[in-house]
Amino acid sequence: MKHAPILAARDIMARNLVTLRPEMSIMDAIGVTVRKRISGAPVIDDDHRLLGMLSEYDLLSVLASGEYRAEDYEEHNHVGVWMTTEPETIGPDVDIYRLAHLMLERGVRRLPVIEDGRVVGQVSRRDVLRDIERMRDERLHLPRPESPTRTQPSLYQSATDTDGSVIVNRIKRGG
Repeated sequence: MKHAPILAARDIMARNLVTLRPEMSIMDAIGVTVRKRISGAPVIDDDHRLLGMLSEYDLLSVLASGEYRAEDYEEHNHVGVWMTTEPETIGPDVDIYRLAHLMLERGVRRLPVIEDGRVVGQVSRRDVLRDIERMRDERLHLPRPESPTRTQPSLYQSATDTDGSVIVNRIKRGG
C-alpha cells in the first residue's frame, strides 16, 4: 500500500496573510479581524519580521481592562501595546503531526511560519484538520469533493453555522 507523503507546514500554510502593524489602532485591528473573519494575525515590521501576534483574546483584554474607555485611551490604543510578544513560531519543515501536538501543548490557534527570520505563512488548527483529511483521502485514493456531496450511503455533509466554521455529518433519514 502506497502511503501519501506526510505534509509539512510549507505544504499547508496560508501564504497570503492578513497582517497587522504595531502602530495600528486597536479599533482598526478589531475592524480588520471582524471584516476578514479571522481570530488573530501576526504583527510585522517593514521587513516582514514577526514582532508579535494579536488575537481576539488580546482584543477582548483591551475592552475588559477599561483602557477602551479611559481618558488616556489614545496613548494605549495601538496593537504594539496589546499584542502577545515572543509568540510561538515554527519553521516550514515541521510536519503536520508535530503541528497538531504543538497547538495542543501550547494552547494556540495558529502558528506563524518563519523562514530566514521573516514571516512566510501561518498554519491554523483548521489548516491542520483540513490537510490531515487530505492526506487520508490521498492514501485511500478517494476523490476530493469540490462542494458538500454525498460521501457514503445516507451520509451527507452540511454547514451548521453562519460563518461555515463548523461542519457536521448528518445521517439522512427517510429517503
